[in-house]
Amino acid sequence: MPGVPAAPDMSTQPRPVYVIGAGPGGLAVAAALRARGVRAVVVEKSDGVGASWRGHYDRLHLHTTRRLSALPGLAIPRRFGRWVSRDDVVRYLEKYAEFHELELVTGVEVTRIERAPAGDGAGAAGEGPGWLLHASGGRVLAGRAVVVATGFNHTPRLPDWPGRDTYTGALAHAAAYRDPKPYEGRDVLVVGAGNTGAEIAVDLAEGGAARVRLAVRTAPHIVRRSTAGWPAQRTGILVRRLPVRLVDRLGALTAKASVPDLTAYGLPRPESGLYSRVRQGAIPVQDVGLIAAVREGTVEPVAAVEAFDGAEVVLADGSRITPDAVVAATGYRRGLEGLIGHLDVLDERGRPLAHGRRTPAQAPGLYFTGFTNPISGMFREMALDAEKIAKAVARRLGVRAAARRAAAHLPATGLRPVDPPA
Repeated sequence: MPGVPAAPDMSTQPRPVYVIGAGPGGLAVAAALRARGVRAVVVEKSDGVGASWRGHYDRLHLHTTRRLSALPGLAIPRRFGRWVSRDDVVRYLEKYAEFHELELVTGVEVTRIERAPAGDGAGAAGEGPGWLLHASGGRVLAGRAVVVATGFNHTPRLPDWPGRDTYTGALAHAAAYRDPKPYEGRDVLVVGAGNTGAEIAVDLAEGGAARVRLAVRTAPHIVRRSTAGWPAQRTGILVRRLPVRLVDRLGALTAKASVPDLTAYGLPRPESGLYSRVRQGAIPVQDVGLIAAVREGTVEPVAAVEAFDGAEVVLADGSRITPDAVVAATGYRRGLEGLIGHLDVLDERGRPLAHGRRTPAQAPGLYFTGFTNPISGMFREMALDAEKIAKAVARRLGVRAAARRAAAHLPATGLRPVDPPA
């Protein structure tokens, strides 16, 4: 094309930046790095992109809008609707990797990351010694920098309840739940009143379960996904930088105006403020049918699970119930300890100490994305982080702006959302 510089052959860069994980965060970073002339290789342990999304339950849709969930450089097709389904998220991620011509290696699991010894050539002058990635099959990969994007929901967390092994019913983590068909005509207890637990409970109630109870330890904040066309996500974006106490007060007023009091049904309003809970890691539950199900009695809130005793489940209020099956929507661990626990870059909860464009002082050149769960939307924040990480890596590696523009055939402003080809 006249006037457009030829894109450099980044495959000749002997030491790429490795991105671990081919979910939305990893793909976004890889595309942003490529746009800046930095060779990025995405390493994924499964056989394709979006592995965690492929494994989610059938009913799942993004709780954030299509327009505010696109990754850098490619809009989500309008035909996917405002609230994008699980299958369409996977289709979008597949198209994203293809559209940006990402260098993707599948079926390879990185098990440990270490600093490369000084003088081994893993990093060019001024970059530091670089990184070594130990992977399945005895592979050792040498990279100039590493971006860890293995996901917020990585390893299912099942509490070690007393007597759990004695339970004679069916016990499964929500990660194994796909649809309500196996539970038709059965008495089911869903443990955990976060977004996953609330949605699975509604799915079971609508899908033919004989009885559905929802075990609640701490009453969640419930918000309408959209009010008069205004999505809750936009409110989350607007208030994210405001003082916590102010947002708590605004959240309480909004809840009283838009969400009915469910105290009489066993689900009282939370005692702590909405944003205070968010800062502690508890995201509000977006209503996709829970309010109606609780009011209609098809989903019954009960006390938290304390223990199991044979066929019985012991609740925190001392009562005992005998469900046929228990679905534990009890969250996930990041699962980073084996990968990077020896680098002293994790907090007491196993989450990275640094995130986005920041790199740990004790591990320069190591970046993280997708390990927060903000009220402004995870996809949106991963998209923003991708640009910031790419800019920081390019600066660190000394990649020039001309090479960046040539790599992507884009102006100096970087990646832009574009409509996918027909």
